[in-house]
Amino acid sequence: MLSCFEARRGTRVLLKSLDMGLCMDFLNWLEPDMSIQVLTCLDDPTDLVRISSVSRSWRHFVIENGLCKKLCLRLFPQLSRVAQVIEINNPDTKAEVGSSNSKELETLEREHRVYAFLACGFTSFNVGDSIKRALSASSTDNFPEESIRNTLEPRDVVGRRASYWSSKGQSDPAVPEVLIYKLVSDFVVINEINIQPFKAYFQLGEPIYSAKAVRFRFGHAKSPMDVESDPMGESFPDKKFIWTYTSQVFPMTQENILQTFKLPEPVLCIGGFLQIELLGRVQRQEMDGLFYICVSHVQAKGKSLSPAFGVEIHEPSGQFVLKNNIQAKGNTQPSLPDNDSDVNADLDLERDIRDMLPFVNMLQGNGVDFDEFEWNDVEEGMDEEFVEEGMDEEFVV
Repeated sequence: MLSCFEARRGTRVLLKSLDMGLCMDFLNWLEPDMSIQVLTCLDDPTDLVRISSVSRSWRHFVIENGLCKKLCLRLFPQLSRVAQVIEINNPDTKAEVGSSNSKELETLEREHRVYAFLACGFTSFNVGDSIKRALSASSTDNFPEESIRNTLEPRDVVGRRASYWSSKGQSDPAVPEVLIYKLVSDFVVINEINIQPFKAYFQLGEPIYSAKAVRFRFGHAKSPMDVESDPMGESFPDKKFIWTYTSQVFPMTQENILQTFKLPEPVLCIGGFLQIELLGRVQRQEMDGLFYICVSHVQAKGKSLSPAFGVEIHEPSGQFVLKNNIQAKGNTQPSLPDNDSDVNADLDLERDIRDMLPFVNMLQGNGVDFDEFEWNDVEEGMDEEFVEEGMDEEFVV
């Protein structure tokens, strides 16, 4: 069985072999199933972009097998609910005429373009605070003085008054609280959530009203118009949302510091809503003997893929249309890496090619004597052949 490590190494050789003068089509050497197995082990979007730019036949192979789409689905399973991919403001878009085969090819090519840019966007877009505004809290002790809006205020003190959100008091420490936020767009990749419990410096002993643990959910509103038009109050019905991702439970420490809760993998939030579930209470207020949870600051670190990408969610199926705005600011198609930027990388790949040629023969079932293989003949002829004969016309980018 071919390991992903071997597959990635093999693919690096495939990418650079043409640059170094080996005018051979490795996709013709391998069976299609083996080629797909090798290429689907890639986890760097730029590798697939480079592969699809090597030649017409390689581009067709990548498009026909939907390799960019498969990579995006591996990175973000939430994309499995995509029902359709469309391009907006694309001057090259043609009217859908012709045979069913030509329409299918146009669909595959469109999906390739969109998913290729999307995959590169996951790794290249800037990371920043991704919360647009606070929506609601399951309870608020003194509204609006202790509103959830205060959790987005970077200062600890505003107008000589401590800035924080406070829940209502509960005699049962197991009663949870929920905070809901609107993210900066409907299509955001979130890496981590940061929360700082509030320290009541004005109370005896300066108690810290943290939760025992925290859990996160991402999703969309059943009716975005209803959510956006409703004024923020003390609570917001949870039934107005559909949560499509739920994290593990993270323990929270009773410390007045900005605590980082890093998600195991970056999560694609489709719909633009974040729910923070605060589980368990640890601090009782001396004045009334009730348990409270108080939060000073909340941050969600991630990447907004808007305006280049947007979604249109269809209910009740939960499927959505993925939209790529070609003319959106900052929406540029991914470019190939500079092949001459790292001389050492080329030297390493020369060694890789020596190793991979017998490996490819093995995949074909041919026996190879590693000790007798004429590496020097390959090494001496590569540069000369590349300079004098050039590349086969089929392999011109």
